[in-house]
Amino acid sequence: MQTLFRNPLAEPYLIGASGGAGFAALLGMAAGLAWPWVSLLAFAGSLLALALAAALGGRMLARDHTPLLLAGVMLAAGFGALISLVLSVAPAERLPGMLFFLMGDLAWAGRPGLLWAALVTATLAAAALAHRLDVLQLSPLKAASLGVAVAPTRWLLFALAGLCTALVVAQAGSIGFVGLMVPHALRRIGLVSHRVLLPAAALAGGSLLVLADALARTALDPRELPVGVLTALIGVPVMLWLLRKP
Repeated sequence: MQTLFRNPLAEPYLIGASGGAGFAALLGMAAGLAWPWVSLLAFAGSLLALALAAALGGRMLARDHTPLLLAGVMLAAGFGALISLVLSVAPAERLPGMLFFLMGDLAWAGRPGLLWAALVTATLAAAALAHRLDVLQLSPLKAASLGVAVAPTRWLLFALAGLCTALVVAQAGSIGFVGLMVPHALRRIGLVSHRVLLPAAALAGGSLLVLADALARTALDPRELPVGVLTALIGVPVMLWLLRKP
């Protein structure tokens, strides 16, 4: 996402996929649906957000990524308002589960076979795009002059990042800050080539998530914290330290 939008603040949830998933999942929870249906609704909500972002901002993607970025930001804000509306009218006894989903909770995650298959597929697809990503971060014009099909590559990046985000949010809720901080930390230690950076980001991001989940389950035992809170508490000081490091 940071390469696609040429923006160091870009992260997977920037295109509205997380907001769409959260809104659809909360509707299911408010209706009293079982978790498999809630997860399916969350995935469908993410796909809806991706489709809307592509339809509203993807027309000029060959020349400019800004409309797609703005469409994603506006959709995220709109879904955030809808989420607040659902929370304000939902039954009180269902609010704790809704809030945990919005802040991330690995207790929801299941179907490890599906997640492993998605991880392997996404890693292989990202590796196939690694060279194009290295060239694309120079500039779209230079990438085109070096033979990279800019628009198809951007659409592939958008689809790959969006589908991965949709699946993760549908399984574990919205766990923020991992996709923003981890790539910057890896670049600081010299992992610049995407052929190395992408799998390293998957491993480092997963390790950070496991650490945060372990702390969430034990820090206030027997109470459990949302894992998204811990990823932010770990990630914010690390990110600030990276900004101060020359």
